[in-house]
Amino acid sequence: MANKIQKQRQAQSDVIVPSLVEHFRWLQARAFAVHLYTASGAVLALLIVLAALQEKVVSALWIGLAALIIDSTDGSLARRFHVNEILPWFDGRRLDDIVDYLTYVFAPILLLWSNHNLPTGTVGIVLAALPLLASSYQFCRVDAKTEDYFFLGFPSYWNIVAFYIIIFKLPPTAVTMILLICSILVFVPIRYLYPSRTIEFHRLTLVLTGLWLLSYALILLEMPNPQPFLMYFSLFYMLYYVILSLYLNYLRLKSSA
Repeated sequence: MANKIQKQRQAQSDVIVPSLVEHFRWLQARAFAVHLYTASGAVLALLIVLAALQEKVVSALWIGLAALIIDSTDGSLARRFHVNEILPWFDGRRLDDIVDYLTYVFAPILLLWSNHNLPTGTVGIVLAALPLLASSYQFCRVDAKTEDYFFLGFPSYWNIVAFYIIIFKLPPTAVTMILLICSILVFVPIRYLYPSRTIEFHRLTLVLTGLWLLSYALILLEMPNPQPFLMYFSLFYMLYYVILSLYLNYLRLKSSA
């Protein structure tokens, strides 16, 4: 009788163990797929650079939109599929930072340079270097993303800065001022919304972010002369982002006083 029970347990084990191994391999494959999804942003950065060098500005902005969508969704996928627990030896945050630097900083600045939005000569080179250097500093700060899901300092949204510089056809003087101010704000410890994660006004922020992405696409569809209404409507989200960030900073300072 004991031998019979032991054989039954062994038979069950022979079935369960391979099944668990197969399931874990599937979880690993899914986790790797999420990391590959994030890493695809690096390829998009290359395509933005190539489009910029070929003076295909609208194509570069479309690719930039794709990179934005990937960056807006990969974190949710990673959390949903418990990627950190499945692949604890792979640093997804470092991968995300590398890709973000390429798509949010390097490629947009090169796009501005190739599209002649920056001043010519040495001044333009220095001006292009400022965001690259400031964001290099920010991406290496361990507190660049706070524990309660805010960005500390201007969050290196140079892709969005480049988008508005291009669609509004801003002159070099205005571009100079914008890049200087935003580069300085990288070092100013103001907390900015993390649209996909900040808890306060989370649903409203997600809805407005979605509408902004839609307006971005509609503007590109009408390039090179988009409707002014669309352009200014998209700026409403920027205004919401800044005002809410400052308001939440004020509440935090008030509560700690």
